[in-house]
Amino acid sequence: MPRCILSVIAACMLAACASTRQAPAPAVLPAPSIPPAPERPPRDEKTAAAIELALAGAHRSAQNRARDVYRHPVDTLLFFGLKPDMTVVEVWPGAGGWYTEVLAPVLAEHGKLYAAVMPPAPDNPYVTASLKDFSTTLAAQPGLFARVEVTSLGPGKFSIAPPGTADLVVTFRNIHNWMSLGYAPEAFAEMNRALKPGGILGVVEHRADPAKPQDPRATNGYVNEDYAIAMIEAAGFELVARSGINDNPKDTKDHEQGVWALPPDYRAGKRDRAKYEAIGESDRFTLKFRKK
Repeated sequence: MPRCILSVIAACMLAACASTRQAPAPAVLPAPSIPPAPERPPRDEKTAAAIELALAGAHRSAQNRARDVYRHPVDTLLFFGLKPDMTVVEVWPGAGGWYTEVLAPVLAEHGKLYAAVMPPAPDNPYVTASLKDFSTTLAAQPGLFARVEVTSLGPGKFSIAPPGTADLVVTFRNIHNWMSLGYAPEAFAEMNRALKPGGILGVVEHRADPAKPQDPRATNGYVNEDYAIAMIEAAGFELVARSGINDNPKDTKDHEQGVWALPPDYRAGKRDRAKYEAIGESDRFTLKFRKK
């Protein structure tokens, strides 16, 4: 057999052998390390116990106690970082002072509570009655509320506390009121002024349907969460946390009487009352901001 043919046969045999060899296995890379989920801060049991003691107090009416299941005061105030030795401002506590009667006992011994109410408006029966009711609430329990200092937030009286003195400012379901009255940005600017550097602002508000544009006057009582965040951040705050504590997915937010169709207002009267009772109080966002 000619040498050239032998060379071709040998080359083919070598190629066939090479084709039967397994390709080297790819190098196994170590799995990427997944950073551990951030740990939730431990529950402040001391403050929680103080809040629970206030909630159990004989000074609270049965009507106010019935709201606890919807308003989650222990978890809400712990989320905001309340401590019994803080200086706290509650802005627009409302006629009955629902949160005031919780905050005042917690802060009575080592802290300070300012209650910033709406300024008097002699021509407005609602404002006059609300201020009278709140004053009556405080006067009825002097041992409990004697150290509560009443201040104001509203046109001509934006002065909720001395500048830079508050550790925490809280407000519950009030943004729509200030939007309706046209001075929500000024309200949040005043809260920023009252807080210490790095102080905390805690906000709870009726959450609007994000698919619908925000009514600048919030006439149905609901506020778009992103709209509120942008407005508050424009006043010198940064958002540090959100909580679902006060979420209520049953709230369809399309009630003819707005948010006031729901308990505790029941503005529609007996009409559809069972439906609104089943929904409960409104769906609410719960936000925590820090003063920049």
